[in-house]
Amino acid sequence: MLSGRAQRFGLFRLLNVPVITLADPDLNFLVRQNERILTDIAGLRDDMAVLTAMVMRLDGSHAALLQETRATHAQIARMNDRIRRLEVEGGVT
Repeated sequence: MLSGRAQRFGLFRLLNVPVITLADPDLNFLVRQNERILTDIAGLRDDMAVLTAMVMRLDGSHAALLQETRATHAQIARMNDRIRRLEVEGGVT
């Protein structure tokens, strides 16, 4: 009785489908692939660090903008209060 692999190859031969047999990977091949994957991961980490820094900078800018807007709003509110007091006292027409 043929193994499953041999039976599949036999079926491919009957169907005239080209069969590519791959050699089992050796240790050197696996080492090279592992190094390539680690290099890719290091690149992705660098990209992530850059993108995270950009988002943090934008987030900090947004927080600073909110603080500035609140301070400006408070300043305008105080100025409006002073103008109302002057209008009530009759100093401004």
